[in-house]
Amino acid sequence: MNLGVGGPLGQARRIVFKVGSALLVDAATGAANRAWLEAFCADAAALRAAGKQVVVVSSGAGALGRRRLGLSGRKITLPEKQAAAAAGQSLLMRAWEEAFEPHGVGVAQILMTRDDTETRRRWLNARATVETLLSLGVVPVVNENDTVATEEIRYGDNDRLAARVAQLAGADLLVLLSDIDGLYTADPRRDPSATHIPRVSEITPQIAAMAEGANAAAGVGTGGMATKIAAARIARAAGCATLITLGSRPRPLAAIEEGAPATLIEAAASPAAAYKAWIAGSLAPQGWVTVDAGAAAALKTGKSLLSAGVRAVEGPFEKGDAVRVRDEIGREVARGLVRYDSADALRIAGLRSDAIEAELGFTEGPMIHADDLAVNS
Repeated sequence: MNLGVGGPLGQARRIVFKVGSALLVDAATGAANRAWLEAFCADAAALRAAGKQVVVVSSGAGALGRRRLGLSGRKITLPEKQAAAAAGQSLLMRAWEEAFEPHGVGVAQILMTRDDTETRRRWLNARATVETLLSLGVVPVVNENDTVATEEIRYGDNDRLAARVAQLAGADLLVLLSDIDGLYTADPRRDPSATHIPRVSEITPQIAAMAEGANAAAGVGTGGMATKIAAARIARAAGCATLITLGSRPRPLAAIEEGAPATLIEAAASPAAAYKAWIAGSLAPQGWVTVDAGAAAALKTGKSLLSAGVRAVEGPFEKGDAVRVRDEIGREVARGLVRYDSADALRIAGLRSDAIEAELGFTEGPMIHADDLAVNS
């Protein structure tokens, strides 16, 4: 099977796969489902060979840890759940490592809480880590940090986490591997007249009602179809399409390419366009950066804002905050996410890039990277 040629997987550049506990853990033994993992990783490796970048959001640590700690078969307390997640995380990563190893693919663990995608400074740091791992040819394996997460900082389900990871990574496609092959007009397990919906161009109230009503039980782990549509809404706003498909097939990714039933929820825009719109219109600017004429002109051509072109800084603001960028006559020319706090930005204003580390003892690169700039037309 030559994956990555056609279909939704073939058209995507960067893909986030969400894999739930029911797929990863053998219900009979409580151990990792190695046969399923090996088949999935073979297909994921084929996608990478076709030039795709792959990120995995993986459940399963808690389920694997229960078996290791002898906690299976009974209801457990929150501290026991957290202990199980701690004990199972190494088992989970070992399973992913062993499944990818025959294909020469390395993996790296990323544990996240909601603060990592809701706080801009941490969001920038997490995004930089994902970008670096992908540039090094490594598959990031992301999971919620259940060992320390409390109700206030939990995502609640890995469908939502996967959508936030897709947003953070600038993915084109989010694939939610479910226990049903997509969205139906009613629950097909109860209503034989239910119709499969192969494509959704917009998440209307009618579509949401299908998920929240008859399809509410369709899903694995802690999620259901309603959580998958909620995740698709997040991804769609970030310019990422969502594919909901049956994960329990022996080779679910190959099945997608072969035209197996699935529901594709289209993106509202490209990831880059959605991100720029978010910067331009959804964030409250915390300060100003004044630039010279040369820097203002460079921004118009898609360049990053370098410290050398900065003439004045007005704050206070923190790293990751949105700031306005204006030229020397006071016209706003852009908005962006700044990589230094206002005190450090003031210290390096006017300095060449190669002088930043000597001044601060570290460098975060340009004052505002081109990827994080929304330039006024």
